[in-house]
Order: sequence, then C-alpha cells, then structure tokens
Amino acid sequence: MSKKGEHDYSATVVWTGNSGEGTKNYRAFSGDHEITCGSKPTIFGSSDPEFLGDSSRYNPEELLLSSLSACHMLWYLHLCANAGVTVSEYVDNAIGRMIETTNGSGYFESVTLKPSIQIGKTDDHELAKALHDKAHSFCFIANSVNFEVGCEPEIRTG
Repeated sequence: MSKKGEHDYSATVVWTGNSGEGTKNYRAFSGDHEITCGSKPTIFGSSDPEFLGDSSRYNPEELLLSSLSACHMLWYLHLCANAGVTVSEYVDNAIGRMIETTNGSGYFESVTLKPSIQIGKTDDHELAKALHDKAHSFCFIANSVNFEVGCEPEIRTG
C-alpha cells in the first residue's frame, strides 16, 4: 500500500515474438509484446520498424512521447478549469528526436509538444498561453525525464 503522497503503478509486459527459435539470432524473433495494466485493454507493442519491429504496433518511443503529451494535456485542462478558461478542443501533434549512438544504444534529445487549443471567445488568450508553462512545471512525466521538453502552443478563440 502506498503512503500518502506516493502512488504505485504496475504494468505487465509479455514478449510474444518468439517464432519458435527464441533468441537464437537477431532475425529469429520479433520484438512483439503485449502491455497490460490490470483489466484495461491490451496495448500491442513492438520495436520501431528501424529495429525490425511491426509498424502496426506501438513502439516504446511512441509511448514515451504519448505519455509526455497526455500528462501535459491533463495538467493543462485542470489548470484551465481552475483559472476559468474554457477549452473546447485540444489536439497535440507532438514530435520527438531520438539519437542512436555508435554502439547501438540511444537517447531522446528532445520532445516538442505542439498543442492546438480552442478556447471561448471571451477567455483570456494570454492566460491560456501562460498556463502551458505551469502545466509543464507540474507534469509528472516531464519532471521525470532527462531531456528538454518544449511546448509550442497554438491557441484559437471560437
């Protein structure tokens, strides 16, 4: 059981890419896997197609990018609600850059969130924009990574 202020999470990742030979060699298996968290629907994962993965499945890099985007969005919506800014649409087309090193490892260099938001006609446009900085400072995921996470919001009134 978690202490007050602490939150524990669990996920089960099961490799499903054994083609019958296990990891006999790099091309004898796939990176296909399934991610479950309790009784929620399964996420079907694989490696990036550049690393012989299945492009129809999510890869860990996409899931990291999605986690950053979703966490920022949830904080932003929360802060807007508290500040009296009415958001009616929110779409983020986030991008990330991963650098592969010469030894085959890699790291994320940066992520840029590109949310497009629609707020009410009478809402404070400058406040709506400023709340992105606050959302970033509160985002659990952004506070947990060691690379730059930028935000380039587009705010429309409607």
